[in-house]
Amino acid sequence: MARIKQLSKHLINQIAAGEVIERPASVVKELVENSIDAGSTKISIEINNDCRDIRVADNGSGIHPDDIMLAFSKHATSKIATDEDLFDIHTLGFRGEALSSIISISKLTCTTRTVDFETGTKVKCENSEVKQVETGCAVGTIMDIKDLFYNLPARLKFLKSSNTEFSYIQELIQSLALAHPECSLELKKNGKTVLKTTGQNNLLQTIKEVYSSDVISNLKEVLKTDNLSGLKISGYVSTPDYTRSSKKSYHIYINSRTVKCPVFQKAIDTAYKSLIANGKYPFVVLNLEIPPSDVDVNVHPTKKEVRYKNPNQVFNFIYTSIQAGLMNYVERQENFNRPEPALPERENVIDFVQPKLERTGEIFFDKADDTVYVSDKIMQEEEEKFSSQQEQEEQRQFFVPVETTPEPEENIIGQYKNTYILVEKEDGMEIIDQHIAEERYIYEKLMSEKNIVSQMLFVSDVIPVSSTEAELIKENLEKFEKFGFGIEFLKENELIFRKIPQMIAKVNPKEILADILENIDSNIDRLEEKILITTACKASVKAGQKLSTWQMQEIVKKWRTTKMPYTCPHGRPIVKFFPHKEIAAFFQRNV
Repeated sequence: MARIKQLSKHLINQIAAGEVIERPASVVKELVENSIDAGSTKISIEINNDCRDIRVADNGSGIHPDDIMLAFSKHATSKIATDEDLFDIHTLGFRGEALSSIISISKLTCTTRTVDFETGTKVKCENSEVKQVETGCAVGTIMDIKDLFYNLPARLKFLKSSNTEFSYIQELIQSLALAHPECSLELKKNGKTVLKTTGQNNLLQTIKEVYSSDVISNLKEVLKTDNLSGLKISGYVSTPDYTRSSKKSYHIYINSRTVKCPVFQKAIDTAYKSLIANGKYPFVVLNLEIPPSDVDVNVHPTKKEVRYKNPNQVFNFIYTSIQAGLMNYVERQENFNRPEPALPERENVIDFVQPKLERTGEIFFDKADDTVYVSDKIMQEEEEKFSSQQEQEEQRQFFVPVETTPEPEENIIGQYKNTYILVEKEDGMEIIDQHIAEERYIYEKLMSEKNIVSQMLFVSDVIPVSSTEAELIKENLEKFEKFGFGIEFLKENELIFRKIPQMIAKVNPKEILADILENIDSNIDRLEEKILITTACKASVKAGQKLSTWQMQEIVKKWRTTKMPYTCPHGRPIVKFFPHKEIAAFFQRNV
């Protein structure tokens, strides 16, 4: 083996660049975050030369001329100074690695001026060498990068096409714009503006500028504060009938920092678990404010990963906040300083995966891979607790429902294919699926009832089950009993129903059990919910069933009272609205 020797400063910076600067988007991220930390209200990003030339200009505080040379050295930063500062981080950057890494793999020119000086400073960097001269410029900083990876041809080979690399940059700027609506961001490619936000500090306006007004019309506000724990969440989530095909629409932030957080994602998935179909995901823009001492952002050089001091508390807070938003509950602004009961902390948090964690009735967090395990029991407890908290909040008017005008008598104009109810509205027409509208109502009714009325059966078919199914049913007899089912085993693999919920008394018990077991499909997670879903489905009016006007009125009236009127428990949309303007336009009529 060769003798040990000290690496050069330039080589050390290039090694560090491999961690911090993966691709052109990494450079843009570091520079734009520095601009935001500098208090900029306007940032311009220009991309040229197949994403190898990058220019970022801002109107921030600038860099002091005496600090400019130090700024490009390794581990030099103005954002932390002591060990304690690592646990009280309020900026996006803090590691002091980005600029020294960038100048080792590109040709960089920095022009900057602070408000205290009449002239600015220009710095040229190449091969980690820095040269400084005085120049005239406006207050702020301009970072001009040329020939990214010019001295690392191997790295260039790993880059994807220029269009793909630019798409990463565009996604990054979109994410930063949503995290910082107070800052105006403009992204240009080869001189053409691709994205621009106005920086009005209005998140809805920023979402509209980044996406479209169509998104805005399908969003619900999420706003909740827990002063005892120091947690606050704000933002918007889409209604369950407005979904995307991937989790790319999860824009989640911790203290306005873009993160990849399994705890946050699991809370979102759990809140929507019975509202959207498999393979579909909501549109989410949420920022969680948490005391810096309760979250560690110094986990990875990219600062995208975080660890929480109390992950279970964070999970519960996000989950219940999203549910409140979907049910039209928003926090009164004037009550931000009013204490709110904190969710109880859970002690049974372990650092390893136990078999059948879901059967223990707790939430478990695996620090090894940031996995959250949530059982049937705890989810039921959290939902009941949330309902109880909701009632208490209404009584003291901490949360108040969004005011809506009372719905007039439904103007039923007919039934299509004996399956869809047609309702005329003032501004258009609704087509409502009669089966899943009633299914949503019955499902929520069953969820809220403490004791479900059952009907005794004098005669019941003997139902054969497999050994696995028999074991599953025996272990969960109490859950079946809770929802109105009385099951008795005659033999090891044969059972009968002694009672079933009254609302599905006319349904063959064999068919009910078959549907429940099919829904479980060897997965006992959320068993109680699956029993309720099956019960609601069987009790609802069927597609193809002819209804009287009165029956249709009752179904629509009850559906209007549900907390989640968007989809059935399986995730299928309930209603489709056709605006009168669109109908008239099709027939070329003036509205």
